[in-house]
Amino acid sequence: MKRLAGLIASLALLSACGTPSSPPPSSSIAQPEGASGLTTKPGWAFPRQAVAAANPLATEAGARILRAGGSAVDAAIAVQMVLTLVEPQSSGIGGGAFLLHHDGRRVQAFDGRETAPAGANEQLLLDEQGKPLPFMAAVASGRSVGTPGAVAMLAQAHRQHGKLPWARLFEPAIALADQGFAVSPRLHTLLMAETALKSDPVAAAYFYRPDGQPHPVGHMLRNPELAQVLRNIAAQGPIALHEGPVAQAIVNKVRQHPVRPGSLALDDLKRYQPREREALCHDHTAGQRALRICGFPPPSSGAIAVGQVLGLLARTPQAQAPLTTPAMGTALPSADWLHSYTEASRLAFADRAQYVADPDFVAAPGGRWSSLLDARYLDERARLISPGARMPQAPAGVPGGVQVGWAPMPEQPEYGTSHISIVDAYGNALAMTTTIEAVFGSRLMVTTDPSRPGGFLLNNELTDFSFAPRNAQGQPIANRVEPGKRPRSSMSPTLVFDKASGALLMSAGSPGGALIIHFTAKTLHGALQWGLSPQDAINLPNFGTTGGPLLLEQKRFPVATVEALRQRGHTVEEGDMTSGLQALMRGSRRGQPVWLGGADPRREGIVAGD
Repeated sequence: MKRLAGLIASLALLSACGTPSSPPPSSSIAQPEGASGLTTKPGWAFPRQAVAAANPLATEAGARILRAGGSAVDAAIAVQMVLTLVEPQSSGIGGGAFLLHHDGRRVQAFDGRETAPAGANEQLLLDEQGKPLPFMAAVASGRSVGTPGAVAMLAQAHRQHGKLPWARLFEPAIALADQGFAVSPRLHTLLMAETALKSDPVAAAYFYRPDGQPHPVGHMLRNPELAQVLRNIAAQGPIALHEGPVAQAIVNKVRQHPVRPGSLALDDLKRYQPREREALCHDHTAGQRALRICGFPPPSSGAIAVGQVLGLLARTPQAQAPLTTPAMGTALPSADWLHSYTEASRLAFADRAQYVADPDFVAAPGGRWSSLLDARYLDERARLISPGARMPQAPAGVPGGVQVGWAPMPEQPEYGTSHISIVDAYGNALAMTTTIEAVFGSRLMVTTDPSRPGGFLLNNELTDFSFAPRNAQGQPIANRVEPGKRPRSSMSPTLVFDKASGALLMSAGSPGGALIIHFTAKTLHGALQWGLSPQDAINLPNFGTTGGPLLLEQKRFPVATVEALRQRGHTVEEGDMTSGLQALMRGSRRGQPVWLGGADPRREGIVAGD
């Protein structure tokens, strides 16, 4: 394991060399995580199996598990445990995840989303006057912490699809935690910009030097506390996190917050159960090819919103529009295409605000979530899109012909996350999006032994609920806080199949809060409709709207395109849009079938395999 840790650490340092240590200028666009520059990614191709993940250390750990005979789920577990250590700002054992898995026959959706404590109620995110708390005041508090679900969900998936022993999958992360890993440029940049994390004594002692500055790039950071926690989970399974000393430490951290303690209790952790749900799949045509796109159902809004955006766009004159090549020489979406895409997005996000919430608490419109993707419903909605002008209002529709009594959820920030795509040599594949929500989650770091450096961060997932539980007329919002409820998510792990043969074509997903939906839709359309490689599709500039302004990645679109969109009535804002896309796609090289891989140049991910 020493040799493994040293090899992976060297890989991380090499892969980081092209990344600037300071971010480009900020913008008015709220970002799930700050930008840390761009690193050119070459794209990859592997004939048998591949792992795409957000950090080279994690990617290589997963690839080594595959080489040892592990399954895609085995590799995902190894990846997640390493990400807990090396990408603590985005995901970890203190958070949750959605895993979409294909075993060559069926698609399964494993739900490891966090739940609200039994002691929570719809007043959770309100102040003493009954007004919504300031967003960051809620985030950096005990109130924001939901019951973690990622480890329990991964154990459930491993029981069905694992090939290697559970304990073996923790070895790479334990070795790195014991021996140390090199602080990456991205982690350093985000720590430089962070303020609330320093308020937690455990986190401050781990991430920062005595002078208050974060450890420099390349500093070997050890986490013996996390190593011990992972040893316990490796030996005992999820019970080591959900009961006993670690569970008590989690509860203490939440309930003893000095300003806004939460109500998380030992019983919440003990009773947590992951869910296996039915994947949400729909038909889609790209060019002349009939596809089947599968995504995650509620409590995620991802599959519905991505499916609606692509489905509505397909019903506009821009459905077959190619990329254009402006004077700057780079192929880009045209202003006409971006207009139609934006209008489709506004309609999709209106439905999302109106209907989507935890299905254990909120009934699907018309009795099924697929009503939002029905062909007739999309035909009706697409007629609202004009090619020449922005529609004044984008109302929610009436899927299934049934009116509901929910009030639409007001727009509010969404954050964090990391994505993993894996295919193995046995014919299994997965797309898993995993999160602690905001950058560094709730800024609460758990330790069972204060004399040991390190620990793991807790999520702030409950801020994905609507802060306001009802509208001004007292009408309830579907995604309001309720005990035991899972907050609505935008995570969009996606698997794409050839409809005729059933063959897997693609696994993809991204972090990025509500913009995950657009990052994923962009990559799917780029690869499936425009015929780009996964890397080239990921490299395309980002764009999208969550119902307000049209957001464009800064310095990536010609002035003429921006002005043409404004002339159609769009309010356009430009800024950093820090996606973290990972994708694998079936392709060919020299006449041989291969898995083509892509990783986002905006973050540190790579693809590895055989």
